[in-house]
Amino acid sequence: MIRTFVGYDPKETVAYHVCVNSIIRHARSILSITPLALGNLASTYQEVHEDGSNNFVYSRFLVPFMQNYQGWAIFMDGDMLLRADITELWGLRDDSKAVMCVQHDYKTKTAKKYLGTPNQDYPRKNWSSVVLWNCAHPANRVVTPQFIEAASGAKLHRFTWLSDDLIGKIPKVWNWLPDEFGENQDAKLLHWTLGTPCFHECATAPMANEWHREALYINHSAQTLHP
Repeated sequence: MIRTFVGYDPKETVAYHVCVNSIIRHARSILSITPLALGNLASTYQEVHEDGSNNFVYSRFLVPFMQNYQGWAIFMDGDMLLRADITELWGLRDDSKAVMCVQHDYKTKTAKKYLGTPNQDYPRKNWSSVVLWNCAHPANRVVTPQFIEAASGAKLHRFTWLSDDLIGKIPKVWNWLPDEFGENQDAKLLHWTLGTPCFHECATAPMANEWHREALYINHSAQTLHP
């Protein structure tokens, strides 16, 4: 079973559902998909941070804890679209690594993103937006709810509790940023990091037509044809 956690934010509810539908449509494996919604986590984790552009900026780091530090799991932001079978991503797991991610190295094109929120440049930007978590790795046992509540964004998003040799690389096509890098028909996962195409200002972003098509799928139901 591929255990997947997807970021959920009520400011863009449709983004979560489009992302999940794209996972389901392409997958050929048994899936377990969990929304990372702060309301569902209230008995375990209290969000005390006041920065961040979405509700799962920090809760994503709860994945090893929620897995009881066992097995592997995938985390991904909700502003994404799968174009390939998530089983392929799952197959990249390397037990010698504590986490695996696309190791982006770029400068953003704009100082603002969706809803006017700041879009700062910082080292390892977007590394934590798609993560293959080796929840059983001993180095991840330090990542508890209390650790996350007390940590800064820089400490968490840069995986600073890990040595660099424990951070594995996955191909860039598994976290392609069309609004930063442009179109790529070979991309397996699209990530509109400046804003999901559900927002008016992002509706015509590169490759947004694929997101809008997936949004139609989530509203689909078969209908009886009448003569």
